[in-house]
Amino acid sequence: MIHPWNRALFQQLSAERERLPHALLLHGPAGIGKRDFGLALAQWVLCETPSLDGACGVCDACNWFVQGNHPDFRFLEPKEEESDESGKVTKKASKEIKVEQVREITDYLCLSAHRGGWRTAVIHPAEFMNAAAANALLKTLEEPPPRVLLILVSHQPGRLLPTVRSRCRKVAVGLPAAPAALAWMREAGIVQPEDILAEAGGAPLAAIGFAEPERSERREAFLDALSKPGQFDVCAIAEAYKPQLTEAWGWLVRWVHDALSLRLAGSSRYFPAHADIVARLGRQADLAGLLAFERELAVAGRWLRHPLNPTLLLESWLIRYVEVVNKP
Repeated sequence: MIHPWNRALFQQLSAERERLPHALLLHGPAGIGKRDFGLALAQWVLCETPSLDGACGVCDACNWFVQGNHPDFRFLEPKEEESDESGKVTKKASKEIKVEQVREITDYLCLSAHRGGWRTAVIHPAEFMNAAAANALLKTLEEPPPRVLLILVSHQPGRLLPTVRSRCRKVAVGLPAAPAALAWMREAGIVQPEDILAEAGGAPLAAIGFAEPERSERREAFLDALSKPGQFDVCAIAEAYKPQLTEAWGWLVRWVHDALSLRLAGSSRYFPAHADIVARLGRQADLAGLLAFERELAVAGRWLRHPLNPTLLLESWLIRYVEVVNKP
């Protein structure tokens, strides 16, 4: 699927079919359709009758692609991992792309194409490759076989090895204009999408996920607690939101960003409906402490993938927040 706001960029790339590089790095904020863009590009490369607007969707190659069994395409994401807890086997999403997965891709790219044309692979999100996996990819990037297109999709390209980034053609995928994003969300059935689009930083696919009613209730309860620093039970909030640590971290990061933005620039990006209370808290906060706390939260984001104790982690953030906002 090529989303409306990405169509012009797709047409720009599709005009260069025979001049495409061996590796593309699609990068930009999460939730703007980069994964779908990469898959659409891979299907277009393999299509028997492609156009500037994309794959035809009806040829044998397109049918195989849609069914997930095209012999000249591979899609690589973190695999689900199984864990045995008290005799019960459960599955959970892996936190990384491992070297064995990448070696399977590189071995496949060195084979002859079944259809006598291109071979292509999409890696998403590319920054999830561990160091060994990224190094295993380097040989293919340095000495690519002919008629190979490797598409790396990344939300955080800075986390990729510099040697990987330097061997790809970088393609920035930007946020859509707000009117286009809002129109698309309304067509998708989202009523009054302005607030969740703002929370998503303008990323419409992320905003669609934010529209889930139970999540909205959790968000409002968490923001209500943040609006009353010193009056909520830190331990109770941390325990309640332990299963949603990433969500809580995201709300806190956005809240602090808005507090600084309103104090320094008079504008709110993520929670405009709460602008008055956030502005008041920003004015009463210690400015240096608020700036330092924003940096601390940004660094703390790395622990979301491997939280040792989510309850204690969230408690520490909330205690720090209260200290900063309720300055002496």
